[in-house]
Amino acid sequence: MATNWFNKTVDETVSTLKTDMEKGLSTEEVKKRQEESGFNELKAKKKKSLFIKFLEQFKDFMIIILIISAIISGVVGIAEGEGITDTIIILIVVIVNAIIGVIQEAKAEKSLEALQKLSSHVAKVMRNEKIEVVASRELVPGDIVVLDTGDYVPADLRIIEAVNLKSQESSLTGESVPVEKNIELIEDEKVGIGDRTNMLFSSSLITYGRGKGIVVETGMNTEVGKIATIINDTEAGATPLQIKLNKLGKTLGIAALAICIVIFIIGIAYGKDIIDMFMTAVSLAVAAIPEGLAAVSTIVLAIGVQRMVKKNAIVKKLPAVETLGSATVICSDKTGTLTQNKMTVEKVFCDGTIVNLEDAKEMIDIKELVYASMLCNDTKISDDKKLTGDPTETALVDMAFKMDYDKSVYDKLPRVSEIPFDSDRKLMTTVHEDDGRYVVYTKGGVDELLAICNSYILEGDIKDDLDEYKEIIRKYNSEMAGNALRVLAMAYKVLDHKPTDEEMKTIEGGLTFVGMVRND
Repeated sequence: MATNWFNKTVDETVSTLKTDMEKGLSTEEVKKRQEESGFNELKAKKKKSLFIKFLEQFKDFMIIILIISAIISGVVGIAEGEGITDTIIILIVVIVNAIIGVIQEAKAEKSLEALQKLSSHVAKVMRNEKIEVVASRELVPGDIVVLDTGDYVPADLRIIEAVNLKSQESSLTGESVPVEKNIELIEDEKVGIGDRTNMLFSSSLITYGRGKGIVVETGMNTEVGKIATIINDTEAGATPLQIKLNKLGKTLGIAALAICIVIFIIGIAYGKDIIDMFMTAVSLAVAAIPEGLAAVSTIVLAIGVQRMVKKNAIVKKLPAVETLGSATVICSDKTGTLTQNKMTVEKVFCDGTIVNLEDAKEMIDIKELVYASMLCNDTKISDDKKLTGDPTETALVDMAFKMDYDKSVYDKLPRVSEIPFDSDRKLMTTVHEDDGRYVVYTKGGVDELLAICNSYILEGDIKDDLDEYKEIIRKYNSEMAGNALRVLAMAYKVLDHKPTDEEMKTIEGGLTFVGMVRND
């Protein structure tokens, strides 16, 4: 019976898996556990040989009818001295149809294998009393995994340490918003995956914060592994086109057989030779079989597949194209299932007005807004500018890149202190050194930010009449949020010294309001 790890405390989990949170497992223990539980990887169905795939192309009833008609046509042709030309043509059509099907299936499998290779990751794990980087497939139950923003979760983990930890689990739950994680015990035994806040699941992404977890399930025992098991055990059903062609094949087969019997009986009744009547009846039956139908349907489907390929779609079976064309309604669960789970800044409020992003470059105070968006932000940026993190935060950095700002901003103003985002405060604050002075940037909800501001910047000048300006801010905030879109506000202040730990407790005050952005 599966263990509900979310119902266990951290100490109970450590004791059950016989591990050490500080030292991790030894190399010898890892090898022993790998022999018991196997590698941490999903098992696919055993691949069929090329010959088996080729034979499977002949399973359709229409193809079987064509083969039978080809054989009969050959027998009739030889008997009447007309040769086997028709037989050869029919068999060529059938074989070409099978070859095209096998080639398409092989192409799709190669594409899927390439995607699987892209999804193979490494993990930071505590081994032999130190942190090592190992392939995810080598993890075993009891391993202590260290996670930071941007890391993929390599197995199902019971969280033992969480610092502002958030995980993107849309691949399992369909929920686009990252889930806040903690180490607290969950007592409800029937809680759903989306509410297991003390667990991290294989294939999900850490979008915020950092943490540690104990590997509790690997490979096919993980939640994503259970999905893979269901997929592997699912029997492939016939597509609408295959059903129709099979029905047509049966109808033609019965009709051909009926023709044979009727013509044969009539001929015998008129005193014709039995052999001659048999050959005549068979000839008429063969003529009733549309041998060109398989070729035409295959060519049409192949053209459809090529069009789908140009749209970056992977089609494994030719008839699947027609199946998609037969769909009238597609039901999908929540944002993040159909979309890329990304957000984009569309509107910017600065200098007392709201503009589209492409027009924001000309605004006088846009630099402070962009700096606040980039620096008060935990997005990870790779060398090729790939952004990893919370979708709301990655949208802010992407906005800066679109406005020709680059990664040099982070070197110019390094972070020296911070107050992480908190869902109760709805604010995040960072402190950055800037040539001997220190700049405090804060971002968050509009109302929460206005409550800690006492001034605002307008066309380069800092003004104190914030109470009057608040009405303008709230007006544009209502306009920007009117379509249920996310609005974030930015503020800053400059200090002549690095704030102490005591000062950081009250750093969020006396700020200058800069502007707002709207994420779509």
